[in-house]
Amino acid sequence: MAEKKDVRYSTQLIEEEGIFNDKFSKILKLDESGSSYVIISIMGPQSSGKSTLLNHLFGTNFKEMKAEIGRNQTTKGIWLAKCTNTEPYALVADLEGNDGTERGESDTAFEKQIALFALAISDAVIVNMWCHDVGRIHGANTHLLTIVFQVMMQLFSGELHKRTIFFILRDKTKTPLDMLKKQVNDNVEKIWDSIQKPKLLEGTRLNEYFDVQVDALSSYEREEEEFKIEVSSLKNKIFQSIAKDGCQSRYFGVDAATLSISVEQMWKTIKENKELDIPAHKIMVSSLRCDQIVNGKFESLKNQDWVKLHKNIISLDPSLFGEKLVTILNTSLSQYDNETIYFDESVRAEKRESLKEKALQLFESSYQGLLDHQRCITFGTFKKELDNALNERKTFALSASDCTERFMAKFNEICTDATIPQANWDSSVVRLQLQQDMGEHVTSLRETKLAECNKKYKKQLKGALTGPVNDCLQEADDNTWPTIKLHLERESKSAVEGLTGELDGFDIDDKRKDEMLAHLEDYARGVVEKKAKEEASRVLKHMHDRFLMFFTNESKNVPRIWTGEDDVKTIAEVSRLKCLKLLAIMAAIRWGNTAGNIEATLYLTLVNPNGKDDSRTRSTSSDPLAKSTWEEDPTMKTLIAPSECKTLWIKFQTDTDYIVNHANSVIQAIQDRKHAELMAKQAREEVVAAMEKAEQASKKVIALKKEAKEAAKKAQEDAQIAIADANKRAKEAQQAQKAANDAERAYTEAVEKAKRGFWGHVLDYLILKPFGWIVNQ
Repeated sequence: MAEKKDVRYSTQLIEEEGIFNDKFSKILKLDESGSSYVIISIMGPQSSGKSTLLNHLFGTNFKEMKAEIGRNQTTKGIWLAKCTNTEPYALVADLEGNDGTERGESDTAFEKQIALFALAISDAVIVNMWCHDVGRIHGANTHLLTIVFQVMMQLFSGELHKRTIFFILRDKTKTPLDMLKKQVNDNVEKIWDSIQKPKLLEGTRLNEYFDVQVDALSSYEREEEEFKIEVSSLKNKIFQSIAKDGCQSRYFGVDAATLSISVEQMWKTIKENKELDIPAHKIMVSSLRCDQIVNGKFESLKNQDWVKLHKNIISLDPSLFGEKLVTILNTSLSQYDNETIYFDESVRAEKRESLKEKALQLFESSYQGLLDHQRCITFGTFKKELDNALNERKTFALSASDCTERFMAKFNEICTDATIPQANWDSSVVRLQLQQDMGEHVTSLRETKLAECNKKYKKQLKGALTGPVNDCLQEADDNTWPTIKLHLERESKSAVEGLTGELDGFDIDDKRKDEMLAHLEDYARGVVEKKAKEEASRVLKHMHDRFLMFFTNESKNVPRIWTGEDDVKTIAEVSRLKCLKLLAIMAAIRWGNTAGNIEATLYLTLVNPNGKDDSRTRSTSSDPLAKSTWEEDPTMKTLIAPSECKTLWIKFQTDTDYIVNHANSVIQAIQDRKHAELMAKQAREEVVAAMEKAEQASKKVIALKKEAKEAAKKAQEDAQIAIADANKRAKEAQQAQKAANDAERAYTEAVEKAKRGFWGHVLDYLILKPFGWIVNQ
């Protein structure tokens, strides 16, 4: 690969709103760089270093994210740069990140479109992803590639050009590269096998359309020098991959103007999601360039003398019209022939014919535009004149006929003056269109006026009937349907008379008139029936409300106060009978003069099935409600089928049982409360008695405490006296002890003396023994 002088050009190819920059070829100066080049694009997650990688790979100047201000969206849409330091030179596309928060999760359509566009126009696509995201659905672009492959097979199934997809794994880890390659290839194969393919391409393998390659790079922030060395090697791998085995550039020999048209058409196709069958390369290039030249000549044709004719077409002299057209057309075709001489002959001839047809269509459109303009003016004036005539209180039929004849004659004169003999253009279509417009307007206006009349009286009927019918149905008594019928007859008669007077001025036949009047009468009856059906559809709610009204009120607007003595069962039965009557009233519309036996049938079947049989109201069947209609009178129209009445009544009883049970619970609660109050009164009396006894006991305790205190005082005094007496006795005992000691000592002496003689024995019996007895006492 030869190195050349580095020249950098870049521009935004597709803006973030999806707008295509059709000036990119001029901005990048592609016409100065030859017609041999390759297109390489990069996609991947936001802030994954795509722009940084391209700048190091190809020397581009894409804007890079600044880490110090946070991770955010740097590239928006698609940016395209020209790299002239390679052979062939490269056009490098930098795609917006596909998982940024700026667009949100719900706005992924644009990301899918630009990814599909990149695959469609590129010789090689770089999928930039973090190494640690291998195997993840979003980080590895798995979901995006699935959709892009599937849609691409549908849109470009006719093109078999092979593309290279490079998966570049950023910030490589310790995982072996071969293992990563295998995992990436397996994932891509699974994506390819899972997509739905056209029948012609079913069973095809991924390597028939894509050359998948995987490489890994070191971290740019932590290992910058190693990163740059690996990027240099990666650049050679990319160009070698493009050049090998059928992957050579598709754009060899395609000039800048043709490339610009080609990629713009591809974006338009993808943006609009249209089907596209790309033809062979030469036919495609010829078709695109010839289309461009045709468009250019056509635009030039419109912007030369023709634009003057077109702007002043209304005031042009018809005799000069054809000559100017021939000169303009011949000049444009001659210029086309000179500029398309090197393109495919069949395409040239086809596009030349299309240029001629477009020019003639343009010329004829101006001619028809003149007539259309005059037709619109004539038609607008016709409508105003007709409205004025009607505002002057003229009859509709006379006003419409007079205005149509006058304005059609005026337009025929205009068509004759504007006819161009050389062009052989026909004005009959425009004439017929005006005539048809006038007729349709007259018909539409007539129907509008008739509809307004009809609507006015329908509104009158609806307002006059809806309220009274609703009130009658809610009242639900024996006069309900006779009263409704009376309202209907009176209001219908009033509306029919009013409409009859207004229809006389429209000159419509008697049949149509009778139909409208009959329709109004039917509408009146329909208002009643519709209201009756609406209320019948809510009959269960009405029954609930009616039951509550009678069950919870003594009389109208007077709430019932439960006393505990109320007969809840009887009140509930009476309230339910009121509801049964409501059900009977709403069960069928009665236009006849008979009230029917619906209420009696419902009563005997639902309320009193075991009562006495009444042959006038009972059916011979075992269940009179086992049918779908009430057939007692042909003028009767069923609203609620007998079988449904039975179902509703069962449901109603079940629902109201809760209310009745609640009322019984209230009665029981009142009785329980009274019993509790009686028990409480008895308890209070017992408490009072107990408190009186306690007070008496307390007084006794106080008296006993007083007596005990006095006894204790007396005992203390007695104890003090006893102690004093004991002390006295002790003192006396001490004195006696002393006397005893003295006597014992005297005795001892006496004994000693007695031992000495007779007198000792006398002393013993006469003195000592009596003295000892005295001491002992």
